[in-house]
Amino acid sequence: MNNLVSIITPNYNSEKFISETINSVLNQTYKNWEMIIVDDVSTDKSIDIITFFCKQDSRIQLHQLSDNSGAAIARNKAISLAKGTFIAFLDSDDLWLPKKLEFQLDFMLKNNYSLSYTSYEIINEEGNSTNKTIKCKDKLDYNRMLYSNEIGCLTAMYNKDVLGKIFMPKIRKRQDYGLWLKVLKSEKYAFGLATVLAQYRDRSQSISNNKVEMLKWNWNLYKNVENLSYFRATYYTLCNVINKLLK
Repeated sequence: MNNLVSIITPNYNSEKFISETINSVLNQTYKNWEMIIVDDVSTDKSIDIITFFCKQDSRIQLHQLSDNSGAAIARNKAISLAKGTFIAFLDSDDLWLPKKLEFQLDFMLKNNYSLSYTSYEIINEEGNSTNKTIKCKDKLDYNRMLYSNEIGCLTAMYNKDVLGKIFMPKIRKRQDYGLWLKVLKSEKYAFGLATVLAQYRDRSQSISNNKVEMLKWNWNLYKNVENLSYFRATYYTLCNVINKLLK
């Protein structure tokens, strides 16, 4: 496999985690990648840390936004700069296991899949296991995804040569969910690789831990990005709540 993978990483004040995130990419068994880090006007020392890694390895690139604009703008900037055949996503506090790219690329190429995702495990803010694993579904279509976002952003990868460069909707939160829905409007399915290949860091201050905010942003996505009716937007928002409670 000689396909270049472009890794999309937005950064904002992640000095506590960014070294570990970058090292998880450096430790990949698959070596043909570029890591495009777009900083959203950080005020901590994360820029210094990223710059150090850029000097050590030319595959790591740092680009800085002039205004604090949110993760969607940062990710879309990175996508616009990407040169790879495949686009993958890794936030600045999450981690990949060493064979993530190797296994997932093989899975996609052998089966001719355009969008894939994997299972992942949850770690706490200190990086310790929580003994919780999110097992991915075998496959997902647009209608199934409306009920709940079943694709962990840190596990997702799409084939740019097949789909073109697909960008995230310019909303402050849930933009990754919007991208998967956008892809699934043209692709019949996204496919899951059951192997655990990534670690999601559960942080107490993250949007995913603010349930009320999550509801607002989900409803906004359904109503204003997916253009669903008021009734359908409300219905799928409630379905999301139920799915979260059942997990």
